[in-house]
Amino acid sequence: MIYFIVYLIEVKEMKDIIVGNRVPYEYFVACGVGESDNCTHAGSFHLALADAGIERYNLMTYSSILPAIATEVEKPIGYVHGSVLETIMARVDGEKSERLTAGIQYGWLIEGESEKKYGGLVVEYMGHGTEQEAQVELDEYLKELYSKADQQRLRLENRRTIIKSVTPSKKYGTTLVALGFVSYVWPVIEGKKGMR
Repeated sequence: MIYFIVYLIEVKEMKDIIVGNRVPYEYFVACGVGESDNCTHAGSFHLALADAGIERYNLMTYSSILPAIATEVEKPIGYVHGSVLETIMARVDGEKSERLTAGIQYGWLIEGESEKKYGGLVVEYMGHGTEQEAQVELDEYLKELYSKADQQRLRLENRRTIIKSVTPSKKYGTTLVALGFVSYVWPVIEGKKGMR
């Protein structure tokens, strides 16, 4: 039997709060590899997520920009099964004896002569090269992303590279590297009295 409880609330005055786009705040780094003789998605990919410690999240992916406030934290040990994890991810799927290499590199844009962060740029490598080859390509990707317009007023500093590679011995393989966001800032634009 299902019971419905209805609460009647007399609302004398309501205020709308108008917020802007939420800004990713805290993130952690995760990487993993997986191999399976069954399939990719429910096999090697899931096992790579488990190796990375993020297999119970529902994943969403971003493009490649970090806000200035983004701060690295430790990967959560416990989290709600089925909760959403938004990520910047490099992922490679492949087959037995094929080298699979995923990597992320990011750097921070610093304004003028100050130490103030403007934001960050992230690039991903998803291919079949060695870790050394992936490093070279990531360096080139980030150099290209750091445009000449940015160079006139922003310095690119504090680069970090994370690379994971595997050559599966089973039929299917996956490797992945991700930045996972666990908190956000919601900018309040204005408060408005009354309902819209």
